[in-house]
Amino acid sequence: MLAAIRPDIQSFALLLHLVGATVVFGALLASATSIVLARGDTRLLRLGYFSLLLVGLPGLILLRLAGQWLYQLQKWNDLPSQFARPTWLDIGFIVADWGGILFLLALVLGGIGVHRLRNDRGGTLLLRATMVISLVLIVGYVVAVWAMTGKPS
Repeated sequence: MLAAIRPDIQSFALLLHLVGATVVFGALLASATSIVLARGDTRLLRLGYFSLLLVGLPGLILLRLAGQWLYQLQKWNDLPSQFARPTWLDIGFIVADWGGILFLLALVLGGIGVHRLRNDRGGTLLLRATMVISLVLIVGYVVAVWAMTGKPS
């Protein structure tokens, strides 16, 4: 019942956080699916990369900024020292921060792969690495959603 009682500004920050998470998850699914189904088709390989770059990256930025805003609005940084930060919050930070680094790695590898495709020097292997990273991130986001909704202690 307490979760239903929150100031409107926190509800807006939570909405932005959830929209960002949904957009990133959708972009990761679209990217991984496009690359899996490409079978050498350059257009699908590029679609997989650019869905990460043009859809996933803005979603990741929104997810992280809104999450930090919500963290500060709910005063988690002012928690007394005798109380430990909840596990679900730590899981969210781990997935957002380390997942963000993996996401950027996927973008760099995919960018090099797309550049090589453009110059007919291969690049498919780098885009497959982008796909593998996307699949790992999908699993991470599923764990984060479980943690944020189930709130394990």
